[in-house]
Amino acid sequence: QVQLVESGGGLVQAGGSLRLACTASGRAITLYAMGWFRQDPGKEREFVAGINRSGATTGYADSVKGRFTISRDNAKNTVYLQMNSLKPEDTAVYYCAAASRYITYSRESYAYDFWGQGTQVTVSV
Repeated sequence: QVQLVESGGGLVQAGGSLRLACTASGRAITLYAMGWFRQDPGKEREFVAGINRSGATTGYADSVKGRFTISRDNAKNTVYLQMNSLKPEDTAVYYCAAASRYITYSRESYAYDFWGQGTQVTVSV
């Protein structure tokens, strides 16, 4: 079983940048496709970005495409989400997730077996 811990959230002005990190322990993340999701209070959790086990394939929600970049450093057992040109509508709790049953990422939250506790991202106008 893998444990996931997110870090790097915070308060930033619109147009600014943040880099989130998801550090895994317990098992190597090479065993997992990884995803980032976000959730605002009162809304459903939504897919943000995903990356396959090797890091060769990535995917993004249309709302973040061209602004966010997901990457993984398997040697450090860490997945990153670089967020640029942030907008107030990006404000949410961001969660890292690991999927053990798939080689590539999924856009569906039910595909993921393990979740972090989340990190708050707040973008001010």
